[in-house]
Amino acid sequence: MTTRIKLGVLDLVPVIAPADPGFALEQAVHLAQQAEKWGYSRYWVAEHHDMPGLACTSPEVLLAHIGARTQHIRLGSGALLLPHYKPLKVAENFHMLATLYPGRVDLGIGRAPGGSAQVTIALSGNFLENVRQLPTSLESLMALLNNQYECEGQVVHARPLPATPPDVWLLGTNRKSAEFAAAYGTGYVFGQFMSDSDMLEMLSVYRQSYQPSTASTVPRTLVAIGVICAPTDEEAQALASAGVPWLQSASKEETVHQLKEKTSYSERKVLIGSAESVKLQLEQLAQQCGIDEFLIVTPIPDYEKRLRSYELLRTIAE
Repeated sequence: MTTRIKLGVLDLVPVIAPADPGFALEQAVHLAQQAEKWGYSRYWVAEHHDMPGLACTSPEVLLAHIGARTQHIRLGSGALLLPHYKPLKVAENFHMLATLYPGRVDLGIGRAPGGSAQVTIALSGNFLENVRQLPTSLESLMALLNNQYECEGQVVHARPLPATPPDVWLLGTNRKSAEFAAAYGTGYVFGQFMSDSDMLEMLSVYRQSYQPSTASTVPRTLVAIGVICAPTDEEAQALASAGVPWLQSASKEETVHQLKEKTSYSERKVLIGSAESVKLQLEQLAQQCGIDEFLIVTPIPDYEKRLRSYELLRTIAE
């Protein structure tokens, strides 16, 4: 028996040479529009800083732009890096998005730095201290999203107040993120494509520890996974052999050749093959993990072939 699964897009917004960042951002819009047309459930965009191969430093700005050029696909951050920011400003930004695009907005939260030590210091100072304060930040953020936050005895609202608040998810690659998501009653996204942790174990940790919240009384899980799809298995394997330098948090001094040497698809657990073979692999994973939706990261260093990979998977998404 096959498992009915849904697909979403997780876009790192790569700058693929010889393209410039402006072209990369326009490709992000095009991918979101086509994903909506093909039946994908969500389009999420990641946050990274001072990485020459990635174009999105501000998910909320890009999502506002994409929202105006799409109709119904859900829009989200994958992830907004909360340790860098004040919870009030995060809540205001995503309340604004949820007011502009009712019932379409996901707030995916992460706790990674999203860049080098130097850019992290420039962005928000002592990142380790900010991570240590993350439980307090999460408590404040959830209270703001629920209109229950107080400062000096007065309720503070993150305006504008949307009719439908953003749906909150916590993304991660290890036990700590799973425990945070469970403790604060958010959805949980396991980043399979960039994790060495055991997926089944992390999902189990989240589900067994889950505490019901105002947003959801039951645990909700997604898995973000890499997929390279082509008309045939052989063509997909050929695409995979090209390597994907932007998956590495590398310094600017490293050459493309060095980055390719460091990239291992087996380590990143990328599914490679035709639409039929990838579909079978996703169905098996869905049954194994007890989930019905994946966020697809497609690490192909060619815009047209990357888009084609998503299109070939439309038979699953539709």
